[in-house]
Amino acid sequence: MILIDGKKIAAELREELRQEVVGLKAKHSKIPGLTVILIGDMAPSQIYVRMKEKAANEVGLKSEVIRYPEAVEEKTVLDKINELNKDENISGILVQLPLPKHIDKQKVIETILPGKDVDGFHPMNVGNLSSGYESSVPCTPLGCYLMIKKIEPNLSGKKAVMIGRSNLNGKPMAQLLLKENCTVTITHSKTKDLKAECLEADIIVAAVGIPELVKADWVKKDAIVIDVGINKTENGIVGDVAFDEVSKVARALTPVPGGVGPMTIACLLKNTIECFKRSQK
Repeated sequence: MILIDGKKIAAELREELRQEVVGLKAKHSKIPGLTVILIGDMAPSQIYVRMKEKAANEVGLKSEVIRYPEAVEEKTVLDKINELNKDENISGILVQLPLPKHIDKQKVIETILPGKDVDGFHPMNVGNLSSGYESSVPCTPLGCYLMIKKIEPNLSGKKAVMIGRSNLNGKPMAQLLLKENCTVTITHSKTKDLKAECLEADIIVAAVGIPELVKADWVKKDAIVIDVGINKTENGIVGDVAFDEVSKVARALTPVPGGVGPMTIACLLKNTIECFKRSQK
């Protein structure tokens, strides 16, 4: 079984991006800039943002974090986004989710210019992805996709099953694999026989938030299994896949932690650089 080492693949991607930033600086006399807006003091969001900032600096991006207290008015945030939209030194804008209840998530996402939307959440980017046009792709599915391609460069004709139908992962993941000529099934909590669906799959992407849902007898021999889940349990952090038993049947499997997570952050940097390149055309 191949352990898909997200840390190692992300480190390789960051090095490629670092070299690309050097080239862009030489060509355009400026570097891509990423601005993150962080509202409130939720510990997981604080940790994510610190990791994003560190990774951005590592590859040579201009990185800035704007922090607001939990009680900040929605208008203040929207005004700041509009200001960043107009700033030519900012290539990418990210508002860290989740947001406080009094701030409308959809309004925030739609205020960010599609060309600066490094999360790939703006309806225009979602539509472009599903239509096969150029777009920012949400970072987690993009990371999953790049890891799958490392194991199997030719995905044409493969059967892929997504467990989970979120806008964050399941739907964009399906679009990426459809583009590769996979036959894609999106499953979810209301799917009648989830195990039977998974047993058909050459590729399983589990992103449903149920600890160790996918067992060895759900996985056909030599399937590629990507575990997006991060679940806190009495036994520590586990994914949506029962790692020990599935590792005995899968061709390749991501660990949790150390699989999808590092790739998500590396893909945020990749998206920022792609937004910069499109803005220079």
